Amino acid sequence: MFGTKSWGRLAAALLLGLTAALSPVSARAEKLTIILDWFLNPDHGPLVVAIENGYFAADGLEVELIEPADPNDPPKLVAAGQADVAITYQPQLHMQVDAGLPLTRIGTLVATPLNTLLVLDDGPIKTIADLKGRTVGFSVGGFEDAMLRAMLAPHGLKLDDLKLVNVNFSLSPALLSGQVDAVIGAYRNFELNQLAIEGHKGRAFYVEEEGVPAYDELILVAARDKLADPRLAKLLRGLERAVQFMVNHPEDGWALFAGYRKGLDDELNRRAWRDTLPRFALRPAALDRGRYERFADFLIQQEVIKSAPPVDSYTAVLR
Repeated sequence: MFGTKSWGRLAAALLLGLTAALSPVSARAEKLTIILDWFLNPDHGPLVVAIENGYFAADGLEVELIEPADPNDPPKLVAAGQADVAITYQPQLHMQVDAGLPLTRIGTLVATPLNTLLVLDDGPIKTIADLKGRTVGFSVGGFEDAMLRAMLAPHGLKLDDLKLVNVNFSLSPALLSGQVDAVIGAYRNFELNQLAIEGHKGRAFYVEEEGVPAYDELILVAARDKLADPRLAKLLRGLERAVQFMVNHPEDGWALFAGYRKGLDDELNRRAWRDTLPRFALRPAALDRGRYERFADFLIQQEVIKSAPPVDSYTAVLR
């Protein structure tokens, strides 16, 4: 029979054995930094779910999500070796590669465009042709100009037929205040819901239905010389598990996201979660080369980039 002291020694031994068994796992965990494209929001849902459900940890990853001070910085920081992965956009990747940044697309987070041309449903704009002589707000020049130009062309309009105003990311307020008649660059999963919460109905013209080729909205990029890093494939495996979980258990996925950090559980995020869920890439590592070729050709036609290098030079399929 064991006495009290013997039981105490046994318990201590078991605890030490358990600690020793777990320590190698912790020691093997490798940190991976991901710089987001903007503040944390439902677009990043699979990353949060993969963290909260332990999918990354099960593969030996400790993933840190970082919100950028400037949304233009993440790809530059990754190219400079100051972070492992950045969340960016397919259109921007083409422009970044054209500018000489050594970046490679390794995965897709949101597999459809989110961008729209947005107007108030009870306003004067019923068709794109109604934009003639009107004021359109935008946030980011370059690509948004190209999208708008392509959307106008089938209606016999040019950018010169409009007045463009930089509203500096205040898209919904500019529309509601009457400062502009329409905004380009509004996301269908956010600005439409913002308007609804304010008691207004929006009308969205979806860019992929109005002359702009379909593209991946949010992608993951890494430095070109880091593609052999085994952490990247582990990241993509964890994301795939997370998206599968979210599709199978949407409310549980939302609960994980909403509880991840204070301030995420609000009405806008709840609505955006619902609208973003069907747009996440079920196979984050999969690559549609034709989609990238078509979009590069579009950007050349719109004079946004000068040339289109081979797709394999700035994309990778990791295993």
